[in-house]
Amino acid sequence: MDTPTRLGAYTLGLVAVFGAAAGIGSVVGPIGEPTQDTAPHTQPHTESPMDTSAQPAAASHLPGGLQISQDGYTLDVADHLPAGAATSVSFRVLGPDGRPVTAYDTAHDEDLHLIAVRRDLTGYQHVHPDLAADGTWSVPLDLSAGSWRLFADFDPAGEDPALVLGADVAVAGDQVPQPLPEPSTTASVDGYTVTLNGRLTPGAESQLTLSVSRDGRPVTDLQPYLAAYGHLVALRDGDLAYLHVHPAGEPGDGTTQPGPDITFYATAPSAGDYRLFLDFQHGDVVRTAEFTVHAGDTTAAATGAPATEGADGHDDAGHAHG
Repeated sequence: MDTPTRLGAYTLGLVAVFGAAAGIGSVVGPIGEPTQDTAPHTQPHTESPMDTSAQPAAASHLPGGLQISQDGYTLDVADHLPAGAATSVSFRVLGPDGRPVTAYDTAHDEDLHLIAVRRDLTGYQHVHPDLAADGTWSVPLDLSAGSWRLFADFDPAGEDPALVLGADVAVAGDQVPQPLPEPSTTASVDGYTVTLNGRLTPGAESQLTLSVSRDGRPVTDLQPYLAAYGHLVALRDGDLAYLHVHPAGEPGDGTTQPGPDITFYATAPSAGDYRLFLDFQHGDVVRTAEFTVHAGDTTAAATGAPATEGADGHDDAGHAHG
């Protein structure tokens, strides 16, 4: 396929994705009450799986996390959940044969990483569910009213590559949308300050270095967590697409130091605003620093907002470990 044709297919794919995202993400006010049974196999997600086999070229150009189905795998999760500080969430990953996947290759000490974020990019959580023998994953999440996006990052056992699948879930109640914070190069959380050095360039790999300090002093004894010193999740504002992100080095490689700097390489697929979530561990506690980054403006850098402690950390489609 020639370049204009590829670009046209990719543009049409993004228009469709943004349209679907806008239809769900623009919900304001009361959201429908959830049904009593929210188990994925009794209340399947209403978002129609994309037939990736019919559009291999378009799918290959899409950023991660935009599809509920890819390469024969489908994220099967209830499309309505109740609000609550410990809402039980269950889901399955269905394989090419239509059956729940029960065997996974471990990546960064876990078989599956689940990320939940509200569509206004608040409420970020990175957790690791428990797997039952029948292929059902379960985990409690802190869910406020609104439209949420759930991302499952996993590597099926065998030869198939790792995937990031995403699905929208409506949480009942009165939603109060939050504006995206303005760009800034610093973020504060629990007395720690994280400084971001670097800019995102659309269509090119960019180096991002995040430096951790406490009380004005560099933190040089960050603790490994999930086989890394830092975990970066990057989402595009609007459709919540994952950036391609990967770390520079890892603990024990002889060169990577435990702080204060944690370096990643990220590729932004387009101009626009992106939200970065950095998980790091120090003093046996995992904390999350949040930034908003604008790609496409040489004068813009990135946004910091306080976050909560205790977030879990993780891979490569939109997660990275430093």
